[in-house]
Order: sequence, then C-alpha cells, then structure tokens
Amino acid sequence: MSAELLLAHADTHQPVLIEGLGEDAFADARPPGPAQTPKYLRAELGSLDDLLLQRWGIVVPEGPEGRHLLELVAPLRELRQREQGGEPILTLSVRSGLTGAEAHAWKAQGLGSEKVSEEDRPRYLLILGDLDAVSLEVQQALATDSLVGRIAFSDDAGYRAYVTKVLRWTEASGGAKAARLLFYTARDGTCATDLGHRKLMAPCLESSEERRRQGRLRIHPPEVLDELGYGQGTAVQRMLDFTARTEPGVLLSLSHGLGMPEQGWSSPEEQRALQGALLLTRDQRLTAEDVASVPFMSGGIWYGFACFSAGTPTRSAYAPWLRDLPSVTPNASRVVSLLPKPGERPFVSALPQAALANPAGPLAVMGHVDLAWSSSFNDHGRGRHARFFGVLGALAAGHRAGAALASLIRATNEASIVLNAGYHEERRMGDAGQLPRLPPAERAYQWLLYHDLASHVLLGDPAVRLPLAAFPGGHPGALGKHGRSRKAR
Repeated sequence: MSAELLLAHADTHQPVLIEGLGEDAFADARPPGPAQTPKYLRAELGSLDDLLLQRWGIVVPEGPEGRHLLELVAPLRELRQREQGGEPILTLSVRSGLTGAEAHAWKAQGLGSEKVSEEDRPRYLLILGDLDAVSLEVQQALATDSLVGRIAFSDDAGYRAYVTKVLRWTEASGGAKAARLLFYTARDGTCATDLGHRKLMAPCLESSEERRRQGRLRIHPPEVLDELGYGQGTAVQRMLDFTARTEPGVLLSLSHGLGMPEQGWSSPEEQRALQGALLLTRDQRLTAEDVASVPFMSGGIWYGFACFSAGTPTRSAYAPWLRDLPSVTPNASRVVSLLPKPGERPFVSALPQAALANPAGPLAVMGHVDLAWSSSFNDHGRGRHARFFGVLGALAAGHRAGAALASLIRATNEASIVLNAGYHEERRMGDAGQLPRLPPAERAYQWLLYHDLASHVLLGDPAVRLPLAAFPGGHPGALGKHGRSRKAR
C-alpha cells in the first residue's frame, strides 16, 4: 500500500515527496471522517447527451457579480436554450464561501427543491466565477449527480473569448470523421511519474489501440510523446508542437504540478500565476503564458493529471489527515507546509484559464483542485485506468464533456459509499464492544481514494463536445431513441 504525489517545488523543480507515502504512513493514520454521501440519485432517462431531456442551467454568485457574469455569457445561454427546445434556462445563485455541509443544504433547498419539477431540473450545470465566488464545495456537491463545469477568468475578455470559441466550434461541428487521442508523459525519472506511466498512461494507450483495431472507437492512431528531457528544441516547444494541430482531439497529460517554492511565494500574484503549472523536465515548465496565444488543442479537450492542475481550494481535504500521520513519515510535514493556509484566496489555476480563453485553445480542461495522488489509478498495485479511459473514450466518441465524466462520477460515488459503510460498520461493532474488522491503514487508504477522486473537476461548459461529423444519437441536440419533444414556452 503506497501513494505517490504529483507535486514539485516551483523554484527547485524537485518533487515534494521523492518516494511517496509508504504503508507505514497509513498504519496509524486517522482519516478525519466519512465522506458526504450522494443524496440525489436521479434515474438515467434517455441519452445523457440530449439537452432536450437533460436540460442545462447556470450557477452564479449572488449579487451584482452574478448578474454581470450572466450578461457576459448571454450568447452561450441562448445557444443552450435553443438546444433544449426553447425551454427557459434555470439560473441558481449562491453565496460565496459555502462549506461542504452548507453546499449540500443549499443544493437541497434549490436544485433539489420540490418547487422544481424533475423534468425541469437541469442535469448540465455551468458555474460562473472563481472558487472564491462559488466554492469548490458547491461544485463537488452538485457533481454527485449532475454534470458540472466551471469557467473563471481574470477579466471580462476571457469570458467573451471562451463563449465566442464555443459558439464557433458548435457551428463547425460535422467536419472531422474521427478524433485524435494524445498521450503526454513527463518522464522525469521520479517514482510518481514512473508509476503514472505504467499504471495509467500505458494502459490507456493500449486500450485505445485495442478499441480502434476492433472498430469500437473511431479514432486516428493514438499519438504519444514521452518527454525524456532531450530532442529538437525545448521541452515546452515539443509540447506545443505535439498539441498544435487543429483536428479535434483529446489530450491526457501526466506530470508534476508546481506548488510552493522551498523559499515560499514572493506574492499572491506569483502563486496564482504559477501554482498548477506543469513541470515538463527538471528545468522546464509549461505556464499560462506558453498556451495563451498559440494553437494548443484547438477545439479539443485536455485532461491534465497533476497537483493543482485545475485549481487551489480554500482548504485542502488532506490537511488534517497529513498532520496526523505518524512520526515515521516526516516527509508528510513538507506537504502540509505547501497546502493552502487560512485566509488565502482559492483560485482556478492560470494555466487552464489561459488555455480556455485562447481562441485556438481547448473547449474544456479537466484536472485536479488539490493534491493529485496515485491512488485513483493504482489500487494496492492493481491498475485502475479504466475509469479514466472511460472518460477519454467517451470524449473521443463525441459525447458531451459532462456526460463523458460518468465513469469517474460513478467511481467517486462508489468510493464514498464504501467509505461511509465502513464508518457505520465500525460504529456498530464499537457499540457491541468488538474491534473493527477493517485495519486502520485500509480505512485511511479508502479515505485518501475518495478525496483523490473527488478532486477531479471540469473547467469549461459541460455541454461542449468534440466537433465531429457524427455524434452518439445523431446530430447535436437530436433526440435520443427514448427522447420526447418539448414545446417552447
């Protein structure tokens, strides 16, 4: 039992945990408590891609900021309203800073209210605003049974550019007959990236090649770039060349994400600019500036596997757990020192912001808001790549980004149920004066797995999809075989 961490210092580029956490780190660990159990288990009615059935809604911060953001995305709202047959777009407002329990209560009172009929309750939800405006906990609460994305930019121009790009690619849908699948690994010689290559990247590549040969997935031959630190040009340029073509595709990248320098951040501005940038080699990194204005997965979707690749939360889910690790794991204190501190502003990372605002950039980015461990794809030495290949394959087949996350949502909810069942069993046996059957180390590992899975988020409109010639169930917006038409009100 072990867990590797995909995090490196922003100044020295050295991994924070050279050898990860070993079994002894879990033996006496005390996970803080059970997970939030999914409360809304709506039935799957018809195709998840069909907005006529599933609907699309928006979540905004309360007050003037929310109203202003709604104005910025008005053309996108009009597009989605047309795709759902003219039915009104449900808009929910939420106050900032909600905790996990508060977010679930808000969800129950709003989206889960009896005042909203089941057929009018949108499955697709787009959050507008940064993590200090609409908390990560709100996004995670909604994601237990909804298909949730978020866009957050530092200025109005970013929102306008993203909306314009989505509309342009929606109108262009129908060109490419097959998608590209790209696999990029920063092979920097560390335990974390080596494990990620063996247990995640290589198996996903093998699965894509197998399904292509079998005719089960219409894609071009998969493309691979293993960055070894040498070759023509710089590592940054090799990455940009690899992702520069305009054919629709899906990129899965694995690397360390940048965290606090060993000497600390010089300013909050430096932290927001660099935290979550990708370490490509020991001396080169991919930052927001690199992808802001050049072709980079144009019209495609990017899944970036690295610490803080999507953002930095108000509080890390791992902070109390890491502080309680036994003294045999002194490296844990190094990780704790790099986690968000009270009063610090949470934020969406600058790298995906720049990629999404780039007119020649991707339509959506998936990544981590918090630390990224190996537990989500390596379960006690057994590979668990299928939950991630399920996302890649669904995207490459033309499913909407939110719908493509279904396999990951299922894995997260299952981990939550297993974790909570264990806590209930432990309480029952304690009341009976019996010792718990599950070793504490395994309970700690289950807790880590749940939070590792729950930290994966979607940035971008969850209703976007690759601009392919054929879509599951027909043309975008078409009714599935179980669909039914709706009349505009």
